[in-house]
Amino acid sequence: MKGWLITNAFLHTHKFSEISLWLIEAAKKLSVELIAKTNAEVLVQLDSDFPNDKRLNQNGKPDFVLFWDKDVRLASFLEMKGHLVFNSSRGIAVCDDKSLTHLYLQGAGIKMPHTILAPMTFSNIGYNNLEFLAPVEKELSYPVIIKECFGSFGQQVYMADNRQELEDRVLSIGARPMLFQEFIQSSKGKDLRLQVVGNQVVAAMCRYSGNGDFKANITNGGKMRPYEPSQKQMDLAVQCCKILGLDFAGVDILFGENQEPVVCEVNSNAHFKNIYDCTGINVADSIIEYIIKRICIG
Repeated sequence: MKGWLITNAFLHTHKFSEISLWLIEAAKKLSVELIAKTNAEVLVQLDSDFPNDKRLNQNGKPDFVLFWDKDVRLASFLEMKGHLVFNSSRGIAVCDDKSLTHLYLQGAGIKMPHTILAPMTFSNIGYNNLEFLAPVEKELSYPVIIKECFGSFGQQVYMADNRQELEDRVLSIGARPMLFQEFIQSSKGKDLRLQVVGNQVVAAMCRYSGNGDFKANITNGGKMRPYEPSQKQMDLAVQCCKILGLDFAGVDILFGENQEPVVCEVNSNAHFKNIYDCTGINVADSIIEYIIKRICIG
């Protein structure tokens, strides 16, 4: 069995290259040849039957594509040409845009923080009128969480304690899409990461702030410990993946009132180095095993 591992040609950090190596090694253990390629090698040619890579044509069509990138146009093109792509272009696109994630999940009845989407503006105009913030602060009250719709590792998530801070943050973000959320006080500085593969939770950890920050992301200085999720938490994580059409994902869950699980966000290409360090479970193995089963079942 042979597959392609598609990554981004312009990300050159150890964090991303390490995940690629783990996936290739997991495939090798199961006698699967996983060939690493970038989105700059496999170009979209709309008048061609195959991507523009002579090596791909020489080696033949792969049995699957493990798409570890957010180039949804390329993923969509590969699907259009008959390739079996994990995760799907739709799943990646919906997860990459937090506003779409909320639209899909809340539309399906999933419990999430009360959320208001910022109205769209244009890059050459920005927000020259902030009157729309009046209902935001009335509905959500302070503190208000502001999230850029496109962002990773908690680096584009902010908190505003009053109207001036809210206005300043909106103006600093500019025309980039953003949303506003209620602050879940009962989950301040802590959340859960549940790693789902093939409708099963294969690993889980609790993340918590080590410095008093309202966010629990490990990249921002948070800490972690293994966690035994409840059946309700696991069912919720799996349900999110089904709704979004994901084969695997990292689902982040907050602690609502009375410990009610509240979905924060879903990551289609969740990094699993931290959860390995925390639990000893290599999610790469589960992903490759799942892909093999899917192909064998047909």
